[in-house]
Amino acid sequence: MPQKEIPWYMNTIFYQIQIKAYCDSNNDGIGDIPGLISKLDYIKDLGVECIWIMPIYPSPMEDDGYDIADYYGVHPDYGTLADFKELVDQAHQRGLRIIADLVLNHTSDQHYWFQRSRTDPNSKYRNYYVWSDTDEKYADARIIFLDTEDSNWAFDEEAGMYYWHRFYSSQPDLNYDNPEVRMEMKKVMDFWLDLGIDGFRADAVPYLIEREGTNCENLPETHAILKDFRAYLDANYEDKILLAEANQWPEDVRQYFGEGDEFHMGFHFPVMPRIFMALRKGDASPIHWIMGKTPEIPNNTQWCTFLRNHDELTLEMVTEEERQWMWSEYAPEPRMRINLGIRRRLAPLLDNDQRKILLANALLYSLPGAPIIYYGDEIGMGDNIWLFDRNGVRTPMQWDASINAGFSDAPPEKLFAPVIDSQEHSYKEVNVKNEKQDPDSLLNKMKHLIKVRKTNPIFALGEYEFLAKDQPECLVILRKYQDSCLLCALNLTQTAQNLAVDLSNFKESKLTDIISDQDFGEAQSGITIIELSPYDFKWLSIG
Repeated sequence: MPQKEIPWYMNTIFYQIQIKAYCDSNNDGIGDIPGLISKLDYIKDLGVECIWIMPIYPSPMEDDGYDIADYYGVHPDYGTLADFKELVDQAHQRGLRIIADLVLNHTSDQHYWFQRSRTDPNSKYRNYYVWSDTDEKYADARIIFLDTEDSNWAFDEEAGMYYWHRFYSSQPDLNYDNPEVRMEMKKVMDFWLDLGIDGFRADAVPYLIEREGTNCENLPETHAILKDFRAYLDANYEDKILLAEANQWPEDVRQYFGEGDEFHMGFHFPVMPRIFMALRKGDASPIHWIMGKTPEIPNNTQWCTFLRNHDELTLEMVTEEERQWMWSEYAPEPRMRINLGIRRRLAPLLDNDQRKILLANALLYSLPGAPIIYYGDEIGMGDNIWLFDRNGVRTPMQWDASINAGFSDAPPEKLFAPVIDSQEHSYKEVNVKNEKQDPDSLLNKMKHLIKVRKTNPIFALGEYEFLAKDQPECLVILRKYQDSCLLCALNLTQTAQNLAVDLSNFKESKLTDIISDQDFGEAQSGITIIELSPYDFKWLSIG
């Protein structure tokens, strides 16, 4: 398709932000919307194009804002609706888009709807949630938060009944069999889209509907509801997107694209742990395998890929043997593990080794999809495994070496969480100011990588083919788009590799490393040898 017809989300790089952790403008120890506005120039300079903002709604914060008490407001810690509108306007002025979390599956138990639901059996709100006289229904549904919940049902003393919850018991599931609930969510969509946002990252979408005798995930009725939301969006708004969070196998996530009439984008969860497997094993086979299980998706839809985010590094989509191996390799201390995953940031996972961090990002960018960068990973931030739940990867952004890492002028004891001050990850060394001034810093190399990736649509739009699979020490991907070809060669090992690649179809074509802009010779009529240093990678344009 001609470049002008490519939807914006097909070739973009997202930047995920938790507002409370980014920048504190009023010195109460909590990041806020005006603080984020003050950092938009930094985000623009990073080269990303769309900001994904985690929940900002009023909430008791039992689940860091994913337990929503009011869909139509802003948590007072973060600012006001006027602040949010200013954020959207300021972002758009800089050519940045914004998507927000839309938590469809559940509310907080403090939400007005649930309070009425539990206290008044004759209220219309009783049917907004899933109630039962017994906790034995839907027994085939798995428990997601195994660390904290022993049932998907919780008994409510006030109602004298059980209510259904797929996540924490403080997050009762909404009843999507009720058309009034579906209408409520369309009103919520209207409210935020009318404020100017560019779309939603829809949270936990596989679980909207419950049916006896099923695992209550990915049901046809759930897809029918989501298609209806998409049709409503398309009928009323232009150029807005829906991104599906469905932690499922690729063949199951494929259903969330529909025939191009459900979600515009979907997270590719299973490729993420296999990137870490490949890096630790020095073996590209896990990538080959999972991409082999990844189906084609409709035109104008896109995978969303990531290395880390605000949650644990999930190990749901691996075998039990693989999970135990990942834990032993990446989370040897029990405190590093949570649920079926690992609560660690990118830099600590990769030994704070800039080569490995850049290689992991380059690997992600070499695959099809639109990548997401989690705030702070661009500078190599560390984590704090001693904080509650997953909060250890949600600590204050590190702007400079001053007190509180430049995040806030509040007394340190007032911060919502302590800044990272441990050895190699200390904010005194790992911060934006330091890294901006160092041409060889992770930040500056990430900016360059982002720029090269973004200015070459072949990464986001091109076909791909794995080459040299008999040399699994390296991952080799041939990307093709229109008349362009690009070879991605990545050394997954700590030893130098002489990679032998058959480029005879391109013999005598010029090879240029688009990262260094250096001439790399010509493709040979037989085998072309590509020399790669430990954890090195090359992006070679052909022709």
